Amino acid sequence: TVNDYLAKRDSEWMAPILQFLGITVDCIDKYSSHSPERKNAYLAGVTYGTNNEFGFDYLRDNMVRTPEEQVQRKLHFTMVDEVDSVLIDDARTPLIISGPVPKGDEQEFYALKPRIERLLDSQKKVVNRFLNDAKKDLTEGRTGEQEGGLALLRAFRGLPKNKALIKFLSETGNRVILLKSESFHMAEQNKKMPDADAELYFVIDEKQNNVELTEMGLDLITDEGEDKSFFVLPDVGSEIVEIDKSSLSDEEKIAKKDELIQDFSIKSERVHTMNQLLKAYALFENDVEYVVIDSKVKIVDEQTGRIMEGRRYSDGLHQAIEAKENVKVEAATQTFATITLQNYFRMYHKLAGMTGTAETEAGELWEIYKLDVIVIPTNVSIIRDDREDLVYKTNREKYKAVIEEIVQLTEGGRPVLVGTTSVEVSELISRMIKLKGLKHNVLNAKQHQREAEIIAEAGQAGTVTIATNMAGRGTDIKLGEGVKEAGGLAIVGTERHESRRVDRQLRGRAGRQGDAGSSQFFVALEDSLMRLFGSERIAKLMDRLGYEEGEVIQHSMISKSIQRAQKKIEENNFGIRKRLLEYDDVMNSQRSVIYKRRSHALYGERLSIDIQNMFQDVCEDLVYHNHEARDFETFKMDMIRFFVMDTELDEDQFINGKPEEIMQGLSVKLEENYRRKSARIAEAAIPVLADILERKGEVIENIVVPFTDGKDAVQVVVNLKEAHKSKGLELIKTFEKTICLAIIDDYWKEHLRQMDDLKQSVQAAVYEQKDPLLIYKFEAFELFKEMLFNINREITAFLFKGSIPVQQPEQVVEADAPKQQDFSSMTAGRDNVDIIADPSQIPADEQQQAIEQSGQQQAVEPVKVAKKVGRNEPCPCGSGKKYKHCHGA
Repeated sequence: TVNDYLAKRDSEWMAPILQFLGITVDCIDKYSSHSPERKNAYLAGVTYGTNNEFGFDYLRDNMVRTPEEQVQRKLHFTMVDEVDSVLIDDARTPLIISGPVPKGDEQEFYALKPRIERLLDSQKKVVNRFLNDAKKDLTEGRTGEQEGGLALLRAFRGLPKNKALIKFLSETGNRVILLKSESFHMAEQNKKMPDADAELYFVIDEKQNNVELTEMGLDLITDEGEDKSFFVLPDVGSEIVEIDKSSLSDEEKIAKKDELIQDFSIKSERVHTMNQLLKAYALFENDVEYVVIDSKVKIVDEQTGRIMEGRRYSDGLHQAIEAKENVKVEAATQTFATITLQNYFRMYHKLAGMTGTAETEAGELWEIYKLDVIVIPTNVSIIRDDREDLVYKTNREKYKAVIEEIVQLTEGGRPVLVGTTSVEVSELISRMIKLKGLKHNVLNAKQHQREAEIIAEAGQAGTVTIATNMAGRGTDIKLGEGVKEAGGLAIVGTERHESRRVDRQLRGRAGRQGDAGSSQFFVALEDSLMRLFGSERIAKLMDRLGYEEGEVIQHSMISKSIQRAQKKIEENNFGIRKRLLEYDDVMNSQRSVIYKRRSHALYGERLSIDIQNMFQDVCEDLVYHNHEARDFETFKMDMIRFFVMDTELDEDQFINGKPEEIMQGLSVKLEENYRRKSARIAEAAIPVLADILERKGEVIENIVVPFTDGKDAVQVVVNLKEAHKSKGLELIKTFEKTICLAIIDDYWKEHLRQMDDLKQSVQAAVYEQKDPLLIYKFEAFELFKEMLFNINREITAFLFKGSIPVQQPEQVVEADAPKQQDFSSMTAGRDNVDIIADPSQIPADEQQQAIEQSGQQQAVEPVKVAKKVGRNEPCPCGSGKKYKHCHGA
């Protein structure tokens, strides 16, 4: 039935059948911003998506302002195609929805860019000097760890991808000397490594994908006449202590502390910008990690070779790459919602999937998702010839052999599929094939639109197709006439991928359904896999066997070494994913609480109970804390501030009474006051509603009612007839719902920023021999408690203070029909990737627009500052009062 519907794409034809099956079709408009395929599938009773769309729908559904805008059904059962790609590869980093921040376009990337370019030029010069020193020392026989070995190590630590260095390391004995020097300096917990790095401007760690500035580099990027601490963060804690010890007056001390905090905020942003620029130049290469198309930086998926449309690196890295490539630098963003794929898919009661390459990941699929891997035998026996890897010393020799193999295969009438790991290599192979006069197609991130056309031609006799990573292409290559007899499709891999699964995906393009075929990988010791993870034993073996230039190496030890290197990377990636999940488990418990409260507000079913609990929590906190401090005056002020009511207790009754009894009496009064206040608002609104209904009831469906607490304003959109019919009760409910959603969203966004900062700051705990995750859990719990208290306090204060300004009926504004939120500009994110939404589209409904347009309620600017002071901690100004009674008031 579903297939019939998808083929006909006719909802009128399908509707009676769906009704007979008991499937509702009233939700199709929710998919107005999605592709036709997703809308059609929804009509057919199926929630359908590709890769990460499920997870983003879940996040978006928890950002909407009306139930009608939600697009996802209850999470019950999901079946995932290419399950290893989604649950393993894409799960290394979380899904993120992000949006604009105030002054997000005020950035320093272009201003600081010349300093980084100067730094890079100086590093290239010093690395070339060290390389020349190493060549001279090794030629003269000085190979010790403090001679030629040290110079070689410095060149490697400075620019490991330097082509001259890579070529030199491929010569006999040189890689062994480098590995020995590295082991010597890394002994005793990297004791001697700082001495080796002292002569460099920055140090690159390819394995950890990290770059670190040295003292020399810091001096170089600090211009003459600038303060030496221009890129150095001040020690806020110790400097505050020094200010407190000084003989300055209280006012001067407060001013000094404010100046210090401001200095820290500015410098932290400057240092962060500089670090991201350095990372963009040192670690990210055009046509490898990303491509530039139509003056935009677009990320290339390392697993599939496809462009990840709309996705951006987070934390300012994408802006840094844009500055590097001289394209427009987009505005900064802030996280609005985030979840890991692991935690999202674990919410389903039943989870299943299929793929051709899950066997190597069976352990992780069971440990994380409790999924068994069952291998289904092939329909027809595989007769593909999977040959041993051919290993060469240098890339030049390897590529020469690849071209000769392609020419030989095409002359035999066989189609050839050449697999590469980057856009850069695919274009290099393409240029080399052109020199041979062979016609060919290139399928990479830059020709993604021609994928179907290229795949359709790939099986014809004598055709050459160059592709970056065939994983997940999901298309069989149909063999042309006479191809089977000639030997079938020939797979030529130019490099081993980090993941064994991706290599198997490439091999699996040939020999489908019992067809003939062959696969052959060509490997060089200069490949990233061998260069980073190849062992010292391999380098020694290469030297001992003494192969001549151009001679191919075939040895079981080499083949096993390649597999061990791939396993090592897979284990490392699994560790990254597992650690990410451990951190997100903390966030997940908090996310569940917030999204549940948000759901209660959205649907209104339990909202009244939640509001009563908020009143109780705020009241309890005021009573217990002030009773403990024996501070009656503050208690009186807090009651007026949050509940707009004076207490009937005198000081003696408050200080000597039992907190439980005080609480009980206050709870009754609060409930009476709030009920009375709501009734007054409804009573005042009824005549206006009746007048509008009588005069314009036929043309007006929704109206905008303003509420203000004297400081902030919010516009409440309510149905006119419902509000009048319920005698104003619907207006009060909508007001409660609107203010709850607005305040929860604001505090949650700020909390996500604080959690990001916390995750970065706790990493330093390893230097104290402590577990960062444990500290993260403790600190995160305190931050969450603080956020919940602030949410309760803000909502309580607004509900008690909020009222409708006096208006004449003719001043009432008609509200437009609620719009569906357009999330079409939001796309999936991975590998530190955000999804970015148009500022005008987050959120798109009139309620939030009115809040933003009022200019009263603004999001907190994400500035990295020192650790937040708890409300019950001593105020940093030195007054001796609690923070909440002093600067935090």
